[in-house]
Amino acid sequence: MRIALTLAVLALALPAYAAGHAVQIKGMKFSPARLQVAVGDTITFTNGDSRRHTATALDGSFDTGRLTSGKSTTVRIAAAGKHDFRCMIHPSMKGTVTAK
Repeated sequence: MRIALTLAVLALALPAYAAGHAVQIKGMKFSPARLQVAVGDTITFTNGDSRRHTATALDGSFDTGRLTSGKSTTVRIAAAGKHDFRCMIHPSMKGTVTAK
């Protein structure tokens, strides 16, 4: 019983690690355009197009800034909920991050 209790305490004390996700920007699209993540996870956006792009959450929760061709940036998802995003330069490029 004592060993089981000790193991349970140790398991609860282990830190939770955030996961990393990747979104490619290619062909004037986000791929994938829909992601499901946990609060605290990161998303790395990489621009594979020859044009500049952004990935900007409409609720203001994240913004990559302008990414030139071949550049990447990573954002952390800090709040639960649905976070629609788009390229502010090319508004037809859209995506959604859902965080739990």
